[in-house]
Amino acid sequence: MMKLIDNINHKFGDELVKTIAKGSKLSIAAASFSIFAYEELKKQLQEIDELRFIFTSPTFLKEKSPKEKREFYIPQLNRERSLYGSEFEVRLRNELSQKAIASECAEWIRQRVRFKTNTTHDQMGGFIHILQDEELTYAPVNGFTTVDLGKEKGNQMFSLINRITAPYSAQYLEVFNELWEDKEKMQEVTDQVVEHISNVYRENAPEYIYFITLYNIFNEFLEDLSEDVLPNEATGFKSSEIWNKLYNFQQDAALAIINKLEKFNGCILADSVGLVSFSLFCTINSPA
Repeated sequence: MMKLIDNINHKFGDELVKTIAKGSKLSIAAASFSIFAYEELKKQLQEIDELRFIFTSPTFLKEKSPKEKREFYIPQLNRERSLYGSEFEVRLRNELSQKAIASECAEWIRQRVRFKTNTTHDQMGGFIHILQDEELTYAPVNGFTTVDLGKEKGNQMFSLINRITAPYSAQYLEVFNELWEDKEKMQEVTDQVVEHISNVYRENAPEYIYFITLYNIFNEFLEDLSEDVLPNEATGFKSSEIWNKLYNFQQDAALAIINKLEKFNGCILADSVGLVSFSLFCTINSPA
């Protein structure tokens, strides 16, 4: 028997609340996983026997493509960031409850959940299979987020999910089991998922946050940096009295601006660099 869930009059999340029972075994294939979806079904999920989760597209894998080919890289980052809230779960993120939810979710994963990811770029459909007294499959399912559960509004005009019973539901489990054991197509990423979720509630020093922020802003620039684009030290500017009076961050800014002057024949000097840096450039570029 088949039943349709429209996520309007009949929410998928409400359906799962009634369906998931103590001792259930869940097999989920989906594009993303959100701690807020876990929070929505926490009471039921805390009592399941196990959950196996397959990311249907490469997720939590190191980027191996050349730097100029980023078509797969950005979607992967979005899937990974969905762990602590997708773009449509902004309201939930703004409630500032992520730390408590992430801590509980990480502990639950350690006890009952394993994650694997599809390592290929072959398409894979999403679904949720529940094995208990009654075997059920829900398909298609895009992600495991509050939007897919019908609890938050997404960007889809409608979302119809089939509730499939035995014997047809068993075919989904067979496909899942076959892929789960395929070491050429699947890779275990449970530790990576736990690590990412743990970062949400882990206390970090302000200096660590500062350096992480700078790295994420400038990491591609650092990859391109080489001695070919650095100012020529043979001019002796590093031996000047003015240079030695600069702080480290001002010296870094000075090097960047000299590079721009040499490369583009001009540069906008930001106020944050400081007047001392400006004095240095006036000295360096003034006629003898």
